[in-house]
Amino acid sequence: MFLGTYEPKLDDKGRIILPAKFRDQLQGGLVMTRGQEHCIYVFPLADFVELQQTLAKAPLTSKEARSYTRVLLSGAVDDIPDKQGRITIPAMLRTYAGLDRNLAVIGTGNRVEIWDSAAWAAYLEDQESAFADREEEVIPGLF
Repeated sequence: MFLGTYEPKLDDKGRIILPAKFRDQLQGGLVMTRGQEHCIYVFPLADFVELQQTLAKAPLTSKEARSYTRVLLSGAVDDIPDKQGRITIPAMLRTYAGLDRNLAVIGTGNRVEIWDSAAWAAYLEDQESAFADREEEVIPGLF
């Protein structure tokens, strides 16, 4: 499980050093792709294969399913961390997420998200009050 927030720097070659706590789960390979809210999703390779198999079951007649699948998969890039735990974020994904030098790398359970640190701070500030004021059940059976 991926947990926590880390603040690595993006180097001049578009690489980041993955947080040490995430490396074991990603060492066998990973897939980066466009995430929602203009971040980058990072999945362990096996988990991404399962996700793609689920997407493949969506009916071709569903315009929403086709659109979601196109956006998600057309931005997907696989990588294997090097011996220092570094991965290279392709220019296309860096542009999509507005990444500069300072990043926020967050664990969200089954995936990692990479954000521009200022964008993450703004998102978190916006969401924290909504999180505290939540009156309706968000996830059925949990809270």
